[in-house]
Amino acid sequence: AAPRKAESGQVAPASKGRSRKKAVNESELLTVPDGWKEPAFTREDNPRGLLEESSFATLFPKYREAYLKECWPLVQKALNEHHVNATLDLIEGSITVTTTKKTFDPYVIIRARDLIKLLARSVPFEQAVRVLQDDTACDIIKIGSLVRNRERFIKRRQRLIGPKGSTLKALELLTNCYIMVQGNTVSALGPFNGLKEVRKVVLDTMKNIHPIYNIKTLMIKRELSKDPELRTQSWERFLPQFKHKNLNKRKEPKKKSVKKEYTPFPPPQPENQIDKELASGEYFLKESQKKRKRVEEIKAKQAEAVRRRQEERNKAFIPPKEKRVVKPKKGNVCFLSLESFLLLLFKA
Repeated sequence: AAPRKAESGQVAPASKGRSRKKAVNESELLTVPDGWKEPAFTREDNPRGLLEESSFATLFPKYREAYLKECWPLVQKALNEHHVNATLDLIEGSITVTTTKKTFDPYVIIRARDLIKLLARSVPFEQAVRVLQDDTACDIIKIGSLVRNRERFIKRRQRLIGPKGSTLKALELLTNCYIMVQGNTVSALGPFNGLKEVRKVVLDTMKNIHPIYNIKTLMIKRELSKDPELRTQSWERFLPQFKHKNLNKRKEPKKKSVKKEYTPFPPPQPENQIDKELASGEYFLKESQKKRKRVEEIKAKQAEAVRRRQEERNKAFIPPKEKRVVKPKKGNVCFLSLESFLLLLFKA
């Protein structure tokens, strides 16, 4: 029998089989199948090309000039495949990328901009050219302004690299990203999920959280993701909880100020120069007598300094005091040490 039509203002109830089928389809959409890859953007997707010309430019340091001149033909070849022009200006020290009339991918100019930024940040061409692929992105993390003290900044940056680069290599293996620490920036290149983890580890390291804690968490997450049953569950019970402990004790000052007893009377006024001269009788002396007295004081200080220097020099010529050697009496047996025996032998 045909389904009854719904009256005005009412909706006909859906059948049970249709609702069950709809729920199954929605659950399938929530998960991405393994090995799925988005199809590449081709000329058939945008046959008419771009309406406006876009361009980006970036500056590079002087020490990168020799490397860029060497690898520039490879850069132009890689960008020409995507119909993007590249210009190297050695006078101004800049790189410019520009779209052409043949460019059909509107996002390729953004990838070309990231490519020249990575080349300027000392990333080798073999790694930087991967940013032109669809499943690869880059992230340039600025760390120069995160720590004020320069010495502390250098220590934390070295902590991110690790001994002989071991910490950085472990982070690269766990995130499938290429990481380059250069100056005040950290350049990362890889998949989107890996870039998110790299940024978190780098920022935490600059906040004085050791990268080994985040690396241990990433290792646990990597093992948990292999289990299909745990993919839909919360991983909080498996992840370690690291608490920050400030073990530095407060340093006590060398000079402790002792609080004096309160007195309602003000402290006595300090004597000025005239009061001191009046007390010593110098105030009533003539100018020539005062001058003669000052000269005598200066000569006395000089003589005292000469005497001290002479004593210091004469210390090297003062012989050390020798220990008194007690000779053994006849008829008594005396046991001497080897040093005492040799001393007696040489004196004899």
